[in-house]
Amino acid sequence: MKIIDLSIDSTALTSLLTAAKQENIILITADGLEFILAEINNFDREIELTRQNQELMAFLNGRGQQTKTLSAAEVRARLGLTSGE
Repeated sequence: MKIIDLSIDSTALTSLLTAAKQENIILITADGLEFILAEINNFDREIELTRQNQELMAFLNGRGQQTKTLSAAEVRARLGLTSGE
């Protein structure tokens, strides 16, 4: 994890951080990447909210039911990669 000191005054960033004190925020970039902005001291609350996300829980439950795994060698073979790449 990288720590960045946010001592530079930015109205937009200050506004986001203030909002993140009340609830966790999903930031979406122009190209569709998503990030979570959450207060670290509020991590228990983040876990609670994550558990309430029915779509995510259904996805994770489905993944948890999968029994077949692939080795790294099998994945490289399926992708047509050699061991040197």
